[in-house]
Amino acid sequence: MPKTLILGLGNPILCDDSVGIHVAQELQKTLHRPDVTVEETTLSGLSLLDFLVGYDKAILIDAIQTAGGKPGEIYRFSSEEILKPTHTATSPHDVSFADALELGRRLHMPLPQEVIIFAIEAKEVYTFCEECTPEVAQAIPACIELILRELDG
Repeated sequence: MPKTLILGLGNPILCDDSVGIHVAQELQKTLHRPDVTVEETTLSGLSLLDFLVGYDKAILIDAIQTAGGKPGEIYRFSSEEILKPTHTATSPHDVSFADALELGRRLHMPLPQEVIIFAIEAKEVYTFCEECTPEVAQAIPACIELILRELDG
């Protein structure tokens, strides 16, 4: 049976930046499947490789801010769409997820063949607050539904 990782990303004390963690926490309460693991982390870059090893599929949830984006809007990206390596890191702590994934694959790490990212448009990511803004909080159930469909699809 293929193994799937659902990984919520973000900072739990920076308002909407925590939305990925909130989605993961809700899924941990309701999703009980032996083929799916739900985790949350504040880590990024190379550190994410440790989470991904050994899974066939990974679904990541994170906040995003785009030019002209509407807070609470949910985007779905496949690895081919978003994970283009940038090679612009100035230090080992400044490695994008795309670069980390490419490095892991070049090192023949057993990483997921399929990576899906659900990104929720954030309104506020610089204010210290453990709750999301109302617009972003309202997107959490919809994102959960999209993830459940992804698992069943």
